[in-house]
Amino acid sequence: MRFSQRIGKKPIRSAIQIESMDDDLRNSLWNVFREFAFGKIVSNENRILFPAPPIFWALWIDFLKKPLGTSGSTLGDAEGRLNQWFFREAQWYEIYDFMEFVSRNALQQLGIDANEIRKRCNEILERELSGYRFVGDYLAPITTETELKEIEEVLGVSEENQLNGVKEHVSAALAKLSDRKEPDYRNSIKESISAVESISKVISGDPKADLGKALKIIKTKIGLHAALEQGFLKIYGYTSDEGGIRHALLEESNCDFDDAKYMLVSCSAFINYLIMKSQKAGIF
Repeated sequence: MRFSQRIGKKPIRSAIQIESMDDDLRNSLWNVFREFAFGKIVSNENRILFPAPPIFWALWIDFLKKPLGTSGSTLGDAEGRLNQWFFREAQWYEIYDFMEFVSRNALQQLGIDANEIRKRCNEILERELSGYRFVGDYLAPITTETELKEIEEVLGVSEENQLNGVKEHVSAALAKLSDRKEPDYRNSIKESISAVESISKVISGDPKADLGKALKIIKTKIGLHAALEQGFLKIYGYTSDEGGIRHALLEESNCDFDDAKYMLVSCSAFINYLIMKSQKAGIF
């Protein structure tokens, strides 16, 4: 993640990709398609296209809706035409259309289990921080604009109100979640909850208070609803139980991308709520 995104100057939508697709993600999805589909055909030294491989005609005629006679005369030509479309013409959302079509239709003609390619795609989608995953036959969003706006907003309002601790923890949580080479989900969760602790100490006026004590003070100062207080304390408890990340930071944890993203979004939304209520109460 770039410096400008970590400090809240630029949107983080390119960190978690929901309305875009960077080269790494596009290249990786093509490689999956190439491995599963064309790989078995091109491995044959005979590259003459006729009789045409069924997968190619399914893509050329049924998906791309291209006219007959425009595909070229060899398998190399056909692959080149698909490559041209995939890398130079297709929008990011059309790539996802393509992968859905391949997994549902074309690969069946090669006798390939669709679950194999969907599993491989999901591994890549997670690695490259796509906001989508295969769920059954279809790609479904796992990250929304609303969720990203919560993270962007907390970075912005914490800077505006000089809440440096909050900003540093949220930025660190996002950076650890967004590290594509070595994501650290466990410590991303730690940073997210630390951001809530930081804002709670500021609002409560007690720099030594733990979250439970701080929320009790905050409840009377800004009118925090008791159910919301208890709800977040239960989320906090998740990070403090035997299998959590604060009970023993050096022990193994089962945290994954979904856990870390959930905590980052939830903590960001809660912080935004606390800041808004504090502003109305005249604390900020």
